[in-house]
Amino acid sequence: MGRTRNDIIKLPLWDIEEPNARIHLERNENPFDLPPGLKKELFSELAQIPLNRYPPTFPLEVEAKVAETLGLSSENVLLANGSDELIGLILKLFEGDRVVISSPTFGMYSFFAAVEGLKVENVPLGENFELGNIEAHAENARAVFICSPNNPTGNVQPRKRIIEVLETGAPVVLDEAYAEFSRESSVGLVKDYDNLIVLRTFSKAFGLAGARLGYAVASEETMGQLRKLRPPFSVNSLSLAAAGFMLNHLDYVRKIVRYIVSERERLYRALKPYAYPSEANFLMIAIDAHDFLLEHGIAVKKLSGRLEGYVRATVGRREENDVLLDALREFLEVVL
Repeated sequence: MGRTRNDIIKLPLWDIEEPNARIHLERNENPFDLPPGLKKELFSELAQIPLNRYPPTFPLEVEAKVAETLGLSSENVLLANGSDELIGLILKLFEGDRVVISSPTFGMYSFFAAVEGLKVENVPLGENFELGNIEAHAENARAVFICSPNNPTGNVQPRKRIIEVLETGAPVVLDEAYAEFSRESSVGLVKDYDNLIVLRTFSKAFGLAGARLGYAVASEETMGQLRKLRPPFSVNSLSLAAAGFMLNHLDYVRKIVRYIVSERERLYRALKPYAYPSEANFLMIAIDAHDFLLEHGIAVKKLSGRLEGYVRATVGRREENDVLLDALREFLEVVL
């Protein structure tokens, strides 16, 4: 058998299950499942779905609901099975021989670039994790990826810098998976730039990581082209119903977001000077405590490369965060 593309794809370091952990703060998940009353109401709706039938050919009703929350048209929104699937679709839409990323950042950009056989050009983030001169590398790029708030550093890239990259004319993919936890979003720029695609997800603020549902936002012209790449029946009926349900309960979602942001800021204050400011649902912490925490039943994300010796901790429920703080204080007493 000859050489296949699988031979050259380098897999990112996946988060594996940690069966011995009792507190899971490694995957940036929402720490709250739906309360019993809402969950019962949702399951009652799911029970009415005929599972022997295909889902809607295209999920136009839920796309329209998403668009309404953004103050946009349904023609600006495209649903898919998580933003990961959308990255793959976007890389089929444009031309160019490479993608541009700014590390440290989300590993799936490089993964899908490799799947497409594309070179990855890395323009590292600056000392304070700000964008470098990626404009100088944008020519002939199939896509320039910007993650804001950035995973795993948690910082937002200023709108002014995003506009400067957009002005190059290169396709820009702005990943706003954590935008609901931030004070700033650039999603409105799709009204002015046909070369911008914004990625959002139901996995974080909406608490539907298990449903695997994300969406892209772009100008009507760009979305019209991207929509041609999505096959019919691509989003399952159960996930669509769950997303529609959560969009009808935005007050609950906003309440949970406020709780997580409040806990994030409490953790940040308690962990100074080791924690970095964040506008996401996690904190990056300059403490090499991954193994120690796991021994104490707490799973966090172990970072590598430039961030070797750092961990990323999802903001959990208050009682989980208290256990994390106690364990980190114990670790620091041992090593200092």
